[in-house]
Amino acid sequence: MTTEEQIIRTEYSEIMQKSYIDYAMSVIISRALPDVRDGLKPVQRRTLYDMYELGIRYDRPYRKCARIVGDTMGKYHPHGDSSIYEALVVMSQSFKKGLPLIDGHGNFGSIEGDGAAAMRYTEARLEKVTQEAYLADLDKNVVDFGPNFDETEKEPIVLPVRVPNLLINGAEGIAVGMATNIPPHNFGEVIEGMKAFMQNPKMTTAELMEYIPGPDFPTGGIVGNKDELREIYETGIGKIKIRGRVEVEKGKGGKQRLVITEIPYTMIGANIGKFLNDIYTLVEDKKTNDIVDITNQSSKEGIRIVLDLRKDADIEALCNLLYKKTRLEDTFGVNMLAVCDGRPETLSLRDIMAHCVDFQYELATRKYNTLLTKEQEKKEVQEGLIRACDVIDLIIEILRGSKNVAQAKACLVQGVTDGIRFKSKESEKLAAGLHFTDRQATAILDMRLVKLIGLEIEALEKEHAETLKKIALYEGLLGSRAKMTKALVKELDAFKEAYDRPRRTDIDNVKEAVVEEKKIEEMDVVFLMDRFGYTKVVDVATYERNKEAADAENKSVIRCKNTDRICLFTDIGQMHSVKVMDIPLMRFRDKGRHMDTMSSYDNSQGNIVYVEAMGNLKGGQVLFVTRTGMSKLVDGDEFDVSKRTTAATKLNDGDLVLAIGQVHAMTSIVYQTKKGYFLRLLAGDIPAKKKMAVGVRGIKLGPNDEVEALHILDETIDPTISAKGKDVALHRLHFGRRDTKGTKK
Repeated sequence: MTTEEQIIRTEYSEIMQKSYIDYAMSVIISRALPDVRDGLKPVQRRTLYDMYELGIRYDRPYRKCARIVGDTMGKYHPHGDSSIYEALVVMSQSFKKGLPLIDGHGNFGSIEGDGAAAMRYTEARLEKVTQEAYLADLDKNVVDFGPNFDETEKEPIVLPVRVPNLLINGAEGIAVGMATNIPPHNFGEVIEGMKAFMQNPKMTTAELMEYIPGPDFPTGGIVGNKDELREIYETGIGKIKIRGRVEVEKGKGGKQRLVITEIPYTMIGANIGKFLNDIYTLVEDKKTNDIVDITNQSSKEGIRIVLDLRKDADIEALCNLLYKKTRLEDTFGVNMLAVCDGRPETLSLRDIMAHCVDFQYELATRKYNTLLTKEQEKKEVQEGLIRACDVIDLIIEILRGSKNVAQAKACLVQGVTDGIRFKSKESEKLAAGLHFTDRQATAILDMRLVKLIGLEIEALEKEHAETLKKIALYEGLLGSRAKMTKALVKELDAFKEAYDRPRRTDIDNVKEAVVEEKKIEEMDVVFLMDRFGYTKVVDVATYERNKEAADAENKSVIRCKNTDRICLFTDIGQMHSVKVMDIPLMRFRDKGRHMDTMSSYDNSQGNIVYVEAMGNLKGGQVLFVTRTGMSKLVDGDEFDVSKRTTAATKLNDGDLVLAIGQVHAMTSIVYQTKKGYFLRLLAGDIPAKKKMAVGVRGIKLGPNDEVEALHILDETIDPTISAKGKDVALHRLHFGRRDTKGTKK
């Protein structure tokens, strides 16, 4: 049997739009953003829940991370093992999390960017706080459970976290079209803020900040814009200025040294290495002469980067230079975005606290409702057993006279005596008056004879009294917001006492770091670049002493000012510029630094065909010639731009710049082609164009021919070249007309 195909006609753009929106929302909700209630992203929540299910508790042995990752991926998070392991590692790193949730055993990486060992080598288990404050009461119906990806397991929609984890540990994540970046805060301060908010739900963000004054980064440091924090916490968006902590120590011989003991939170990882390289660069480029030596003495005990200083070093100026030119002062971009009620929202500090507090009351309400129901069921059973003890002889008579359990139970619940043998009519009459509940009857039938001992009956009555007390307690909590608040505050106090730690980050208003640029004394220098791209600047006297060697060993030798810029023209039509001040002033025999490290140019951006100082280009004309013979003159002032990289000329498809040079109207130029044609012109025959013009045809090329070389003649020299075994005297060539073939040699 065949079914008729149904073709749905629709706009392709509509399908793409809907599909992309569905994909984006899936990434936002199910991958990248934390839930405001538990402060966890799905991968973190699933990893913690899986460890809870596997029984990897804080007081039990560590288990291999590979086992945890595999189980989590197979049951709950089918998005790859690397994302799960990365989340597990981060949750164990005390330098990233204000409150680590996982106790890692083995190599879990370092603050300097070393990665964790492979998951087959490392082990982990839950931290005690995670068990007590993040995963407790999962068996008390406090949160909803939903199906996993293949509907073979159930997983919690949110974990019953008893503290505002979104604030305590912060969060970072990149979704589609949005990102979140929430700084970590001090555990004790957040608890105090939560307690205050519970007692005064109308509290404003400003009032809440009396308890939570600002971020508390695990790496310490100093928050430097205290006055701006209120607006950041009101809007949920802003930039926090953070500085490392610098101490001054006395060294040998009256010298001092700067010791960096705490770093900005944003410097964690590879940025520490970049920070050290930035300091090396400042020294190499002679931005400072105060630093004699740099050593990184950091260890597991903490950060310690030591800068040995020369005598009489200006410490304040050096600190300002480090703040301004390195990441010792950085900004943390705050964007407090989280999932609320199934949708992403940017939240203020008060909004986050309000959601967390509401969640606490929801958890407590569900927990005490579950406990109340259990105690009421227990009370029902206890009352049935106590009552049964008073008529135990009758119950034994019913049991002995019944043919089966169902008959005995019907008698206990409904008073049905049919078919039961009694010793007397009086017993039958009493049995007909028994009306136990179904639960009580089941408990009576399951009761062991040992329960009839006097002490056991007393224990039962005592237990019943305790049950009544618990019922009264739970009903009181559920019926009074004030009592519920008091109970929650008591729990929070216990958490604070057990897991609080001193604040690590200071909050203050610091002055803007000001670096007084030294006034540059203009002087004549010589720029040298060898054929490998290594460059340096030498003073004129040094060049004159080594002129012959310098001219022979270097591809480019340019006299210029130290305030000038060097321009590099490439065959793909781009110009890269670098300040002469950024090129190190060296001795003649020093190797120099490669141009790649100082400019935006690298080998992937074409070959350099011409190098000149901007000051030498101004006021003159620059000739451009391409391999296809396209030529033009450009005013040198057009290249005086501030950009490090800019377009120098426009090219036709497949064409490349062959030669660039400075000329005037009466300069003789000679085109030389691969097939041996030569054409001599005056540069004035080439029209002047803007730099973004293609130009005109300078020489007419035959099939499969191209310009091989361009010769710019100096009238004081007799230039003779060798072409295909013949000597060609270029200055004896007759002048031709532009856009002609020229003479074949």
